[in-house]
Amino acid sequence: MIEKIESNEVLDRLPAHLRQYIKPQNYEDYSSINQAVWRYVMRKNVDYLSKVAHESYLEGLKQTGISIDHIPNMYGMNRILKEIGWAAVAVDGFIPPAAFMEFQAYNVLVIASDIRQLEHIEYTPAPDIIHEGAGHAPIIANPEYAEYLRRFGEIGCKAISSAHDYEIYEAIRELSILKEAENTPKEKIEAVEKRVDELQNAEVTPSEMAQIRNLHWWTVEYGLIGTPENPKIYGAGLLSSIGESKSCMTDAVPKLPYTIEASHQEFDITKPQPQLYVTPDFAHLSLVLEEFANKMALRRGGLEGVKKLIDSKNIGSIELSTGIQVSGNFSRVIEYEGKPAYVQTEGKTALSYREKELVGHGISTHPEGFGSPIGKLKGINLAIEDMSPRDLKAYDIYEGKNVALEFEGGIQVEGEIITGTRNLQGKIILISFKNCTVTYGDEILFKPDWGRYDMAVGKEIISAFAGPADHGSFDLITHTPSSTTIKSKKTPEREELESLYQAVRNIRNGENTKFSLEAAFDIVRKHHPKDWLLSVEIYEIATEDDQRFAAEVKQHLEEVKRLRPNIAHLIDDGIEMAQTGLVIS
Repeated sequence: MIEKIESNEVLDRLPAHLRQYIKPQNYEDYSSINQAVWRYVMRKNVDYLSKVAHESYLEGLKQTGISIDHIPNMYGMNRILKEIGWAAVAVDGFIPPAAFMEFQAYNVLVIASDIRQLEHIEYTPAPDIIHEGAGHAPIIANPEYAEYLRRFGEIGCKAISSAHDYEIYEAIRELSILKEAENTPKEKIEAVEKRVDELQNAEVTPSEMAQIRNLHWWTVEYGLIGTPENPKIYGAGLLSSIGESKSCMTDAVPKLPYTIEASHQEFDITKPQPQLYVTPDFAHLSLVLEEFANKMALRRGGLEGVKKLIDSKNIGSIELSTGIQVSGNFSRVIEYEGKPAYVQTEGKTALSYREKELVGHGISTHPEGFGSPIGKLKGINLAIEDMSPRDLKAYDIYEGKNVALEFEGGIQVEGEIITGTRNLQGKIILISFKNCTVTYGDEILFKPDWGRYDMAVGKEIISAFAGPADHGSFDLITHTPSSTTIKSKKTPEREELESLYQAVRNIRNGENTKFSLEAAFDIVRKHHPKDWLLSVEIYEIATEDDQRFAAEVKQHLEEVKRLRPNIAHLIDDGIEMAQTGLVIS
C-alpha cells in the first residue's frame, strides 16, 4: 500500500523526516462493522450538513471522491486529490503539531487511518478517518481555503515550541488512545486525565506553537463561517461529529467573532467545545494568520526569538541580517542593551544560506556547537556586512591579517583571518580564523587549540524559527511515539457479529451470501441483543420490499432503545433515514 501512496507526485516532494510518519492504510483491516459505522455517520452527516455546512462541503465530497457507502481507499483518494494539487497519507493517531502543519505546507492531508468504535460513533477524542477523510478533505476543494491551509502549515511549522508543549502532546495522545480503546480501566483514564489537566493548567507562558495551535483548532478543526447569528460549518471536527455538529448550532454554544484573540483560547480535545468562533469569510482567516505571523520570532528575530529557541530545548534556527542561518540546539545568549551580543549552540550545528547548507559547514564541521558575536564593532558605525572591500582592508579585515575585533556587546575576537565567505549580493556572511581567541570579559568563549573559528557576520538577528534551515543537515528520522493506537481484540462473539454485518452488506450490494436477511436478524436478536446498528441496516433493506418483516425489526429496535436509552436517538435517526429513503447525489 505504501508504494501505491508514494506514486502520487505531490507526495514525491515530501522530505524524509515527514515520510517517517506515514504508515500503510491496510484497507483489508477495516471490518464490516467499521464500514457500517462509516456509512451511518456519512448518511446522517451529509443529510444534516447539507443544511448547515458551508456550500463547499457537498461539492467537495464529489471532487475528492469521498463515498457515502464505504471507507475511502487512500490510493483512490490520491488519484482524485491530485487534480486539485493535494494528496493524503495515513498515520497512526496524533503526530507532533509541527509535523502535522508541515504536511499541510506540502499540500498533504494527514489522515489517521483508524476508525472510531461503534460505541463512540457520535464523537471520538482520537483522530480517525471519519474526522480526517470526511471532515478535512471535502473543504480543501475550495481553492481559497486550500491556500489558507497550505499557508497555515508553512507558517505553523516554524512556530517555536516549548518543552511543556511536548509533554502536553504526549499526554493528550495517550489519553485519546485510552479513551478510544475498548475496555480501558476507568482508573487508568482518570490518571491520564489528571495529568493532562495539570499540564494544561500549569502556570507557563504559552509558546508560539501553543498559540498557533489554538488558531488551528478554532478554524481548521472547529471553525464556523458567516455571522454569529447565522453561521455555517467548515471545521473538520464539526463536519465529522454527528453529535457536535448539531449541538454547536444551538444557543447553548456561544458564537464569537474570529480574531487573533482566539490564539489565547485553550481547548480540551477530549470534550465538546464550550464556545466557537465565526469568520465572515475564508479571506479573513488569512488576515488573522498574517497578523499572528507578524508577532512570531520568525519575522521579529531579536533577543526574544533566541530566548524562545533556548526554552524549546530543540533544534531551531536563527537568521542574521546577511542571510546566514545557524541551526542547532541554542543554549546561551549574551545580551547587550536589550539585543543579542553573542549566541551559542551545543551539540551538532549547521550553517546555511537561504535554506541550503553552506559547503563545509555541516554537523561534521560543527559537531560540538557553534558560537558567534552579533552586532557592530565598537566605535565603528559601519557594520562589517556593509563594508566595501576598501573599508574591510582599511580595518585589516582581510585574508592573512591578524586582527583584534571588539564588538559593542563586549565580545572580542583575536586571530588570523583565513578567508571570508560572501553571499550573492557580495556581503561577507562568514569569516574564518586560525589561532583565534574569543573572550567576553574574563571568560574565554573559544581557544586557539580548538581549531578553526568560524564567525557568522550580521548586525542583528532578523528571524528565529523552529527546526533546521536545511532539513538535510540533520538526521531527523527519530520519531518514536511513546504510545500507539490500541486495536480491538477479536473474540468469537465479535467475529460472529462481524460476519453478520458483512452478510447484510453483501445483501444490500446484491451479492450472494450464506445468510438470508431474516436469518441474520434472528442471530442478532438472540445472540447480540445490545447491538443496534446492524438491526438498523436490516430495517433499511426490509422497508424496501417486506413491510411485515420491517415492522418486526422495528419492534426489536424499540426494545433495544428501552435497554439502552443513551443511544435511543441514534436508533431513531437510523429509522428515519431508512423511512425517508435518504439519497445522496
